[in-house]
Amino acid sequence: MTTTSTVFMFPGQGSQKVGMLDCYKTSPAIESTLKQASDISKINWDDIISNNPDECLNQTTYTQPALLITSVAIWRHSLQSGIEPPKVMAGHSLGELSALVCAEAISFDDGLRLVQKRAELMQQAVSTTDESQQGCMAAILGLDDKALIDLAKQISENTGVCEAVNFNAPGQVVIAGRRFAVEVMIEKAKELGAKRALMLPVSVAAHSSLMQPAADAFSKVLAEVEIQAPKIPVYHNVGLEPCMEPNGIKERLTKQLTSPVPWHQTINKISTNFNIDNWVECGPGQVLCGLNKRIDRKLASVSLAKPESLEQLLTC
Repeated sequence: MTTTSTVFMFPGQGSQKVGMLDCYKTSPAIESTLKQASDISKINWDDIISNNPDECLNQTTYTQPALLITSVAIWRHSLQSGIEPPKVMAGHSLGELSALVCAEAISFDDGLRLVQKRAELMQQAVSTTDESQQGCMAAILGLDDKALIDLAKQISENTGVCEAVNFNAPGQVVIAGRRFAVEVMIEKAKELGAKRALMLPVSVAAHSSLMQPAADAFSKVLAEVEIQAPKIPVYHNVGLEPCMEPNGIKERLTKQLTSPVPWHQTINKISTNFNIDNWVECGPGQVLCGLNKRIDRKLASVSLAKPESLEQLLTC
């Protein structure tokens, strides 16, 4: 068994919140990352992240880049503060790109452009004036994975696209599809005894078959981007293994758009392969730390959403 003390986890869509970098505003690393991002995309990311004009933070085309910027900024601040880099990383959905940027497989410039294009393509794939046909996602808590997969398959066959796409923790699954089909799924799940079933603040049907047009187009975008072997191995959502070969990384990033995110299987795989003292969530919020508690309460998890947590890690 390989040994290491720390794994860094990077969150995906759903972790965003207004002012998610405000507590770090005095950090030169945060300031320089926000400026760099704004210069690259000609968008005032400081204003968007701090003030959320026009409620844009819940729009996929802004959410995904904002989360990448936030995670990278906190990562850079952590390194400048003296934290020891982990031996392994993992990212939940979009977080996989954040991890690859921090592992220096993809430059920040290319990573930001990739995420902006990824978000744009995902939104386009489900854009329609018919609200019932729009893409959406919902969280279902308290049902067996197989029962939920079978129910989603039944609804897909009889009503419209509805698929189990994020296996976040035992008994916590996210579904995605056409809004009218997902609404049926929510009601059916409640009838089966789900503890909770609720829509998520996401405007696309991520990781579902509806994303195939986005995956096809994103593959062509990735073909033009230079990717290096990551300096820190990153566990991919597709395959549950690190990949050190650039073309293999591109293939996994493409397949990820239409493939489920087996998150609790990823955490279990890392736990099996490594001795981990600290599971560190590098980004806003504590979503992944919360999932770790559901996966295995013995996992020592900490979020870097606030500087105080980083200070605690540095004194360990």
